[in-house]
Order: sequence, then structure tokens, then C-alpha cells
Amino acid sequence: MTTTAAQQQEPAEVEERLVTMLNNGALAVMLSIGHRTGLFDALSEHSPQSSAELATTTGLNERYVREWLGAVTTGRIVELDPDSGAYRMRPEVSALLTRRGSANLAVFAQYVSLMGSVEDKIVRCFEEGGGLGYEHFPRFHEVMAEDSAQTVLAALESDIIPLVPGLSDRLSAGIDVLDVGCGRGRALNQLASNHPHSTFTGIDISAEAVDYARTEAEARGLRNVTFAVRDAANLAENMPAGAFDLVTTFDAVHDQAAPDAVLRGIRHVLRDDGVYLAQDIDSSGSHQGDLDHPLGPLLYALSLTHCMTVSLAAAGAGLGTMWGRPLAQQYLRDAGFGTVEVRTLPHDEQNAYYVCRP
Repeated sequence: MTTTAAQQQEPAEVEERLVTMLNNGALAVMLSIGHRTGLFDALSEHSPQSSAELATTTGLNERYVREWLGAVTTGRIVELDPDSGAYRMRPEVSALLTRRGSANLAVFAQYVSLMGSVEDKIVRCFEEGGGLGYEHFPRFHEVMAEDSAQTVLAALESDIIPLVPGLSDRLSAGIDVLDVGCGRGRALNQLASNHPHSTFTGIDISAEAVDYARTEAEARGLRNVTFAVRDAANLAENMPAGAFDLVTTFDAVHDQAAPDAVLRGIRHVLRDDGVYLAQDIDSSGSHQGDLDHPLGPLLYALSLTHCMTVSLAAAGAGLGTMWGRPLAQQYLRDAGFGTVEVRTLPHDEQNAYYVCRP
């Protein structure tokens, strides 16, 4: 039996690691609050500031601002000048925790708070089985939209579309595109804006997400994109065969109740010379194989508290976030895809990209 690093540690080392973990878990919640309230942005743009000045800048309650500053200061995220009583953020920290940075890690910290918000209900699922439907996650699409803005939107034209040779030229010339599980439609609206000769359709089971996507499309004056509330599992029954040249999914398959039906539907609506481009979580599909995954604990935890449970709530497959490459490739082959290429991108250690053809 393989001895893990934790088993090799002395008791005092294990205790220190666990205490550090508790502090970091608390700080993750503080990062989420700092992001949602705009505190990090305000502190970065107007440093240094006292707690009273920061409260005035943000329009927030000073007592709460002061206590939040205590957490992020003792957590070595924000610095305090003991003489002036003013707080500041170093530029390299600001780049990682504000909306001005290209990799705002505070966005991902929101997932920790989302997991905590359903803990009591998840404990009941441990005891009783079943799952929690999407209605238990009112902020999910909001956070996912921010997440995808960094992992998908920022790299969509520069890195993701080029994974399919010639696809950018085809989009510019004009093709029919379907995004399944489009969420708030940010990726599709960006593509529609960049490629006015192509026609884009987005579907999602969430009416709230679809309404948001439509509103954004209208605000941008986009006339080549439409959105509809639709269950992706019914694609084969509700959409004509061979209607699209390109089908995309961005982190949208593993939490489906019927992923096999979704993938068969995608193959049904895809033209014989078309391509299906899927982004999904990269994993080995096994606990042992994922021991060195840089985001392993976070992704398994998110699976437990969201992706797996929403599928089980609908009596679904419950694949979970970490279903892994081998199972994903099997599902794709069973759905009728003859060629499946797996690609990765240097900026995105969380996902794998599947380029699939009939």
C-alpha cells in the first residue's frame, strides 16, 4: 500500500497543516466578500486608505469593513502601516485579486462560499441520498459567468477556436453554430459579435441564464444570435438533424442528468462535416490518478456540492466534475463520434478540450 505524504508527516506537522488549512479556508470566504463588495478594487485603486476612508470609498459599513481588513491583514493579503493606520495592497497582489487583473483568483474563491451555503442540505443527502437541484444555487450562473470570462472568453479567439484548424476562417465566412448549456451566453455573444456572417444559437435549461444572455445580446445589438430555454437531453427530438456546422459545450456535460442523451443529441444536430468542440474538466477519472492534480481537492469538493448533486437530483448519472478523460472519450465514441482528439492549453490547467468529428 502506497504511503501518502500526509501519512509520512509527524503529528505536529499534520496539526500545523490543518491549522493552516482552517485559516486559508476562512480567507477564501474573505476573498469572496472582498470581490463581491468591491473592496479589493477600491483598495487597489486608492491606496493607502484607513478603514473609514475605504468604507466611504465603497459606500459600505465601516465596522464591517474594519473587521474584514483584520482578516485580510492578518492573512498577509493586505498590508497595514502601523503609524498612519492606513491599508494598502501591493501591485502583484492587486493583479491577482481585482477586476483589473487578467487572473482574478477572488472570482474562484466565491465557490468556497457557495459550497458552504448548501452544506446542511448536502449532509442530508449523505444520510438520505438524492441530490440538490439547480434551484438551490441561485448565484451559480453568476459565478460561472465570471469564471468562464477568465478561462474561456479571454482565450476564445486566441487559443480555443484555433484548436480546430481552419475554424476561425469558417466562422468569418459564415456557418451555423450551437452552444449547448450556454449559461449567460457570454462566449456565444462574443463569437456572434466577432463573426457577423455566422449564425449562433444558445440553449440552456435555466430561464434566468437565457434571459440574461438575451438581454446582453440586445444591448450589444447582435442580430445573428438567439437563445432558448431547452433541455439539452432532448436535442434529438426537438432539433433537426444536421442543422449545425459547429457545436460547442463549455463545462456543460458532466453535470447533465443524461450526458449520454446530450452527446447523442449533439451528434444528431451536427452535420457530417461538422465539428464538436467541448471544454470539460481535465481529470484521470480516479482518486489515485488525481493525487497530483493541482486543483484536485477543490474540484472534487465542487463536484460533491454542485455538479454531482444536481445530476442526482434529476435521477441522473451523477458523473461528477472529475469523471475523467477515459470515461469522457467512451461517452463520445458511444454517441457516434469517430474521431476524438484531446487537447490542453497552457493557461488552463483545469480543463481538457475535446475536438470531435463524426
